[in-house]
Amino acid sequence: MNFYIKSFLIFFRIGIFTIGGGYAMVPLIETELVNKRKWISQSDFLDLMALAQTVPGIFAVNIAIFIGYKLRKFWGAFWMALGTILPSFFIILAIALFFQQMKDNSAVESIFKGIRPAVVALIAVPTFKMAKSARINRYNLWIPVVSALLIWLLDFSPIYIIILSGLGGYLYGRFQRNKQNQLKEEK
Repeated sequence: MNFYIKSFLIFFRIGIFTIGGGYAMVPLIETELVNKRKWISQSDFLDLMALAQTVPGIFAVNIAIFIGYKLRKFWGAFWMALGTILPSFFIILAIALFFQQMKDNSAVESIFKGIRPAVVALIAVPTFKMAKSARINRYNLWIPVVSALLIWLLDFSPIYIIILSGLGGYLYGRFQRNKQNQLKEEK
């Protein structure tokens, strides 16, 4: 089967069965493209995911575009993005057509209440995987915790957190390099 059709169908299927947005799609995309098909490596996937989070737009579409572009340039990005967008488009279209008849239906309301815990789990899995790959441990766990608390409790802008984290990482890296150079000179 043609790569473009195959990639479109993979992202279309993931888009149909993923409730909870782009972050809930991450474990499914990872399983399909990294583990099962081995189209990209785990480290490339994490890099592309980090990049997709930094650019404006819908996360699921961004990650589809970046993965598609890495694999097959423009047309890979096009077909993977289209596969990601179409299921949501059709679902929203169906909801818009039938919303008035369904809005007071207790069965529909119960279904959505039952889906919520699964969505939380689908979002938590990639978060813990990224923490593991970023080597977050008991010594540096305070960084994401303090960042989250600053954003949540003090309404601190995430942009400042990103800038400060980048600056802190750069300074720490320079400090480590200087320390290693001093150890080499002492030998």
